[in-house]
Amino acid sequence: MRRLVRQAIIGLAALLAMGLADPVGAAMRRREAERVETVEARPVGAPLMAIVSLSNQRVTIYDADGWILRAPVSSGQPGYETPAGIYSVIQKEEEHYSNLYDDASMPFMQRITWSGIALHAGLLPGYPASHGCVRMPHEFAERLFGMTTIGMRVIVARNDVRPAEIDHPVLFKPKLVRADIALKALAAHWDAARADVQAVTPGTAAAEADVPSPANSAESLVMLKSIAATKSAEANAAARKANAARLTAARMTMDAMRLLRTAEIAKYRAETQLTAAESVLAAASTPAAIQSAEEARAEVLARIAEAEAQLVAVKAEAPLKTEAAAHAREEAREAEDEKVTAMEASREATRMMSPVSVFISRKTQRLYVRQSFQPVFESPITIRDSDHPIGTHIYTVLDYVNGGADLRWSAISMDRSQLDQNGKSRRRDGHNAEPMSLDAGPAMAALDRIEIPQDIVDRISEIISPGSSLIISDEGMSPETGKDTDFVILLNSEPQGGIKMRRHDPEAHYRYDRQYYDRTYRRSPTYAPSFEGGGSFVPW
Repeated sequence: MRRLVRQAIIGLAALLAMGLADPVGAAMRRREAERVETVEARPVGAPLMAIVSLSNQRVTIYDADGWILRAPVSSGQPGYETPAGIYSVIQKEEEHYSNLYDDASMPFMQRITWSGIALHAGLLPGYPASHGCVRMPHEFAERLFGMTTIGMRVIVARNDVRPAEIDHPVLFKPKLVRADIALKALAAHWDAARADVQAVTPGTAAAEADVPSPANSAESLVMLKSIAATKSAEANAAARKANAARLTAARMTMDAMRLLRTAEIAKYRAETQLTAAESVLAAASTPAAIQSAEEARAEVLARIAEAEAQLVAVKAEAPLKTEAAAHAREEAREAEDEKVTAMEASREATRMMSPVSVFISRKTQRLYVRQSFQPVFESPITIRDSDHPIGTHIYTVLDYVNGGADLRWSAISMDRSQLDQNGKSRRRDGHNAEPMSLDAGPAMAALDRIEIPQDIVDRISEIISPGSSLIISDEGMSPETGKDTDFVILLNSEPQGGIKMRRHDPEAHYRYDRQYYDRTYRRSPTYAPSFEGGGSFVPW
């Protein structure tokens, strides 16, 4: 009987998975697939940002030339609302399980806060239903996961807004100073390491002999990418050289010890045999026995002489072998230093070509800069009429223009009064509403009120590149901003249940892995994890 029940449960599970026993769920998934939109009129570029509309329950993905993907979502339910604000992707895991809600499955997870809010595949009932995450259709989430990179901007807004191109004197323009200096500094390092690298990987250094100065920022970015790749190759070559030198040193040391030990054992055995031969000679009583014992003793003495000679030779060679082993160890240390230097140069080149985030807070009257998820510097800032709200605006570098001498920017304003006014007629359309084309006036007006010292402008202009952003807000940075994050800015005028219900843990990301949860949780055979963005299990 139990076997029949078990087979029935397995059969029902299979039917559920196929959608045969759940026609409503299957129909829902078909509708989700039908509502996924893809731009087909042009080639698709790398995603720069995702905009989640809470009112429309939809996510739209943008590249430098406009939207490329759209899909319905399910955000946080009342009490667990997905907080409106500005985030970025800080971790990606194809197979992830919630640490807060019954070990729930979160496929194609793209984390935006370390306290547990993420984009991922999940069930979409047609209304906000998660515990703070943004659930997406499964196939859409899988496709998006393969397109995005760590650092992609994620904007959660009350209504569906669309970036508008903008030009303003306050927006940074590219400058070559730091990139040019970095190229020359890295080229100088090549001269020092070229001979050793050439010995390990012939041809590598020759290709690096002359490093021309970049003509513009776009060319500088390409050269920095080349430097990062070259330095990574140098680091790998140096690591191989260091390993080979360490093995050589260890082999030489072991050989010397083995030869010395062998010679010492041979002498010890011969001396033991001599003692035995002398005992036999002392006990001999007949001429024949005495002669035989004397011959045996003579042979043993010859072996002792040979063993002593071999031991002397081994000891004479020991300093040479020790010196050779020490030289090999020194080569290993030098190669290890080369590896470290090359890795540092590669990291520096990679960091320099990483997008920059600049945040100006009216609350603190300061400007902050982060790059590669690490703080770079901060500075006081002047905001005219600082006692009046300025709103929240994000400006994004789309691409180089004018041959790399300038940048193309877009702007998004998240001022609620404007969003409410422009969004009234669109809320009825829900998922089918077109994103709002907002007036660029508020974004321009915010820039008009900003005064940045020229030295700060110069420092930022030297590291600005496509994908970089400027955020201006009445808010300060959220406590979610920290180790291994970009700026996280939350709109305090919007519900924040999805983040208030979570404990901020800056070290949590070191524990978010599948093995950790497999060791921590015991899965119950009576339930199956759901596609919950922080949701509960689904009983069989």
